Amino acid sequence: MNVSPSLDRPPLVTVTSDGLYCPAGGFHIDPWRPVARALITHAHGDHARSGSQRYLSTRPALGLLRKRLGADANIATLEYGERQSLGDVTVSFHSAGHVLGSAQIRIEHRGEVWVVSGDYKRDPDPTCEPFEPVRCDTFITEATFGLPIYRWDDTRLVAEDVLRWWDGNRTLGRASVLFCYALGKAQRLLGELARLTDREVLVHGATQGLVEAYREAGVRMLPTRLVSEVEKGTSFAGALILAPPSAAGSTWMRRFGEYETGFASGWMRVRGNRRRRGYNRGFVLSDHADWPSLLHTAKETGASRVLATHGYSEQLARYLREHEGIDAAPLSTPFEGETDETED
Repeated sequence: MNVSPSLDRPPLVTVTSDGLYCPAGGFHIDPWRPVARALITHAHGDHARSGSQRYLSTRPALGLLRKRLGADANIATLEYGERQSLGDVTVSFHSAGHVLGSAQIRIEHRGEVWVVSGDYKRDPDPTCEPFEPVRCDTFITEATFGLPIYRWDDTRLVAEDVLRWWDGNRTLGRASVLFCYALGKAQRLLGELARLTDREVLVHGATQGLVEAYREAGVRMLPTRLVSEVEKGTSFAGALILAPPSAAGSTWMRRFGEYETGFASGWMRVRGNRRRRGYNRGFVLSDHADWPSLLHTAKETGASRVLATHGYSEQLARYLREHEGIDAAPLSTPFEGETDETED
């Protein structure tokens, strides 16, 4: 960095009633209320909300944002790494490795650099660009899985485990209903399984449109068909069905006859979560950084200050201070402390 952060300077990013705000640039980042200009890290509903006058995001995220924000939303895009001046700052988007089109936002002002990570992961994913480490003075990191218990296995091994479960249920004449978040996780599972098989997968209506957006972006996945398109009276024995967690226990499930359920989520690292929610199987698969990746990323940015938000932020910040010697603190937002199991 050319200039170290000065205690005399106002922070480049602050928390307001509308969300994270950059006063020098005149924009909000992932605002939770409508604003004049919103920079969006990715298309998940807790980051991309409708109603703002103007949006700026990455070009790969455009298709998903159209589905989220509507055809009339005023959305401009940048390629990864492309720079644009907004007010007195220069901004650019850098891959976060979270979902298709996801980005960290780099903000530079008079030699000082801040990076707002949004949600990110460091594990390989065939459906989105890999995480790009970005050097900065201040790094705002998520802390969704900011506890030492959360450590991810090799994703390829998880996909193989899912396939074995599917094969086992096929042999027994049962359907396999795998619950997963409709944006990001479903497509990642379809992409990982495409390395192992070429079978068709059935999907819930909330998932299919998002799968199509990934296909339009050139992402290779298993072929899919809507459950509602299956001819009435057809047996679902042996099928793999992807569905959002909200479908669990609903009347939608009655059509499948005999079936087993699974849930793909980082929250499945805690065994009690699977039993408590009543799933037959839990597959530990997350689109967020695990504990080792959070620590590694904070150090890799070279940031002298780290602000942690969303999740176990206090625990992560304390560890960075006490064990890594980094000036770290939680950054409180209205969503601080939430750990939504359906949006992992």
